[in-house]
Amino acid sequence: MQEDGNSGGERAATPAPESGVDQPGFLALERELTVLLRRARANQGEMAREVHPDLESAAYGLLVRLDECGRQRATELAAYIGVGKATMSRQLRALEELGLVAREPDPADGRAWLVALTQEGQERVRRVREARRARYAGRLADWDAGEVIELARLLGQLNRSMEK
Repeated sequence: MQEDGNSGGERAATPAPESGVDQPGFLALERELTVLLRRARANQGEMAREVHPDLESAAYGLLVRLDECGRQRATELAAYIGVGKATMSRQLRALEELGLVAREPDPADGRAWLVALTQEGQERVRRVREARRARYAGRLADWDAGEVIELARLLGQLNRSMEK
């Protein structure tokens, strides 16, 4: 509420100007991202179980990163995923026990280790990722190919903005 300028000191209800976060576009963005993230979390759990029934949901992203980028140090993986060293060590130990990753000494630094997917890990992750892309293709079959490319571009732009 703001004073309306009359001398009686009474307050009249006048709408406050829209702040940036109250704009319809940001309200819609918040709502749609909430739905997307909820569905993505549920989907990630399903995909993790498809890779291995005992795989934790959070570890799926780690396997995808290794599939896309190849072997990496645990510290690099922890920084990318956004977890601490202890959490990363626990996840890697579980993945090793499942036979999905292996550690090897880093030739550039004998004190460090590199983590890589095993052959079994590569095969399982690729099979699940292919099935995931097929599901996307089925669900977006009525989209124009340019729209799919544009959505991917905009999501990439959003992800880069979120890193800042």
